[in-house]
Amino acid sequence: MVAHDTALALMQLGAVFFGLGLLGKLAARIGMSPIPLYLVGGLMFGKGGLIELGGNVDEFIHLASEIGVVLLLLLLGLEYSASELVTGLRNSWAAGVLDLVLNATPGILVALWLGWGLTGAVAMAGVTYISSSGIVAKVLADLGRLGNRETPTILSILVFEDLIMAAYLPVLTAVLAGAGFLAGMKTVGIALTAVTVVLVVALRYGRYVSKIVDSEVREIFLLKLLGSALLVAGIASSLQVSAAVGAFLLGIAISGSTAHNATKLLEPLRDLFAALFFVLFGLSTDPRSIPPVLAWAIALAITTTAAKLFTGWWAARRAGASRYGRARAGAALVARGEFSIVIAGLAVSAGAVPTEFAALATTYVLLMAVLGPVAARVVEPLLRKFDNRTPSPPDQRVELLH
Repeated sequence: MVAHDTALALMQLGAVFFGLGLLGKLAARIGMSPIPLYLVGGLMFGKGGLIELGGNVDEFIHLASEIGVVLLLLLLGLEYSASELVTGLRNSWAAGVLDLVLNATPGILVALWLGWGLTGAVAMAGVTYISSSGIVAKVLADLGRLGNRETPTILSILVFEDLIMAAYLPVLTAVLAGAGFLAGMKTVGIALTAVTVVLVVALRYGRYVSKIVDSEVREIFLLKLLGSALLVAGIASSLQVSAAVGAFLLGIAISGSTAHNATKLLEPLRDLFAALFFVLFGLSTDPRSIPPVLAWAIALAITTTAAKLFTGWWAARRAGASRYGRARAGAALVARGEFSIVIAGLAVSAGAVPTEFAALATTYVLLMAVLGPVAARVVEPLLRKFDNRTPSPPDQRVELLH
């Protein structure tokens, strides 16, 4: 009986992996992020879907998805040095605050209107607020805009969002746990202290942290990286700070060539485990619960798309970008993806939000992960068509520089 269960679990898990590969290939072929397709795959094989997976496979995917969240945040931290974070915060705080207010507010209002209380409002604020840095980076690279004048503005806003997440996730964790005001403030204090200490350590002693983790042997390097990431994430989780924040801070502390090599080494693992995380969230969502919240998801998509467009336009104008550069900056920020699902996953796994929350978050991210890349591609042609004119040669040269 045990052998039969193991064989069945292996076949189901193999089918999940193979199916994810096919979905990823399809996404690459049509030029979109695979996240929406992974969520749809989870919807098909979860409760209320076409086929429901067995308990053993579900348990494995749950553990793997937790590792996926840790790797997502670890690699995000590896992308930044402490000095880049400090500089980005200094340069983008005004646009970052505007971004926070305009995009978190719709999520809060909808959650309160639906009667989900403070817990639902805090969680939904994060879902609608943060852009998908992974999708944004891919779109900028695919469209050849990494050297554009508005791109540093886009990246600085993303850096600000990531720093906000370092403070937000502990708050969310405390709210989900039902902690009181004093306990919640204690958790936030610990998180902010940890962020400050890590930034100071990374600025002054980052090379020593990198040296401890680094190794010329890939196997040893990988074991050290994974071991330290899971260890730090576990310690952070035990302090009610959030495992994701712990992994993010570790990534910041690792710098230089060690960070570059770690990114190349961990990216395939990140993609694998993160894919399972998106599938798990889809598994936890009953497709039959989506139609009742579809109108709310569309309303949030329209509102927050307009909010991101305005934020990017305003920030890029302050940086001296052209009209088309401002439009490109706003459209680039539209996409939501991995971190919105991470936030929603924390809320759902804690059992602190109603079942409709998962349906709304899934539908919203599906819409935004598809809409974001499309908006980035069409916003400039649409603006030029609206202007109803062709740029003169001098303007054209300026646009090439921008």
